[in-house]
Amino acid sequence: MSRMVIKIVGTQSIDDEKDEIELTTTGSIEENDFAYIIRYSEQPEPPSAPIDVTVIVKKDGREAEIIRKGAVSSCLSVKKSGRVQCHYGTEYGNILMGITAHEIETSVENGEGSIYLAYDIDINGALASKNDIRLTFSKIQEKQNV
Repeated sequence: MSRMVIKIVGTQSIDDEKDEIELTTTGSIEENDFAYIIRYSEQPEPPSAPIDVTVIVKKDGREAEIIRKGAVSSCLSVKKSGRVQCHYGTEYGNILMGITAHEIETSVENGEGSIYLAYDIDINGALASKNDIRLTFSKIQEKQNV
């Protein structure tokens, strides 16, 4: 498991409006035979507690999950095999939504790289938004005494 600087850029498009959020934080990445596993924490506005996030991306590029645990928990599952239904937790209760993947791309070399997800979200069968997330990660450089 390596400590990393992680930059997350998420874009959400609804009709003609586009919103982008960006977060830079520290976290970790580990790799097994089947997947890359990235962990980091988000710090929402006080007095909300931190949210622990785990992103699991299968190396074959067919599936990814974003698991959020905190005051409200959720699991967003993105699979290239077709539409998937997920329960997404909000402060107002759970929402049942459909996720349709368009792209799942990974580029990892020597423990550094990027992951890109593009997917649509529908609620009750109606398109709610088009989304993409790019996570880039690089090793934290240790300071050397000279």
